[in-house]
Amino acid sequence: QVQLVESGGGLVQAGGSLRLSCAASGSIGTIKNMGWYRRAPGKQRELVATGRSGGNTNYADSVKGRFTISSDNAKNTVYLQMHTLKPEDTAIYYCNAEGWGGETYWGQGTQVTVSS
Repeated sequence: QVQLVESGGGLVQAGGSLRLSCAASGSIGTIKNMGWYRRAPGKQRELVATGRSGGNTNYADSVKGRFTISSDNAKNTVYLQMHTLKPEDTAIYYCNAEGWGGETYWGQGTQVTVSS
């Protein structure tokens, strides 16, 4: 089992920045990949970014050039640095981990609200 705990969400004005953190614990060695997803009000959950520092990364078109996913393997933590935030980035952001055996783990989510 893998446990994921997000932090770093909050309220920010448009154009501002936030950094989300996701600390993983438990069976760390079973994790194949990690990423961030989000669910905006009235919408389905969507991929934001996946990957780790030094490896392949993938971003949603809507966040390319503004968001960066990175990791600190020593701390078993994945980050999502968000710049130039827009009101449409308002959502609950979820950390995700994918296991080598196909397992999927989710954090509890952290709210990001961008005011115009």
